[in-house]
Amino acid sequence: MSSAELTLIFGMFVVTFGVRYVLFGMAGRIHFPAWLSSALGFVPPVVLTAIIVPAVLMPKGTLWVSPNNPWLLAALFAFLVALVRKDLLTTIVVGMLAFMLLRFGIGL
Repeated sequence: MSSAELTLIFGMFVVTFGVRYVLFGMAGRIHFPAWLSSALGFVPPVVLTAIIVPAVLMPKGTLWVSPNNPWLLAALFAFLVALVRKDLLTTIVVGMLAFMLLRFGIGL
């Protein structure tokens, strides 16, 4: 490994550790306004949506909204299971099983 690669890795470590250390070190000392705390509650669903929607609707790089899209069908099935069961683990397992069946069992 060259010194440039080691320097780059060390620099990434310092930046990553520094940001996390400051945030954890300041935890409990900084109190956000109620409106900001409420708004921050929406961050995880928004980020997950931004990751999942392109993966479901564009699995091959182009928009694919069709009954032959196993990613879309499995996501819809998982969504229905989530509405009924309200259990994350069940939703994930059933969604993955549905995808495996559609993609590799039926061959969509």
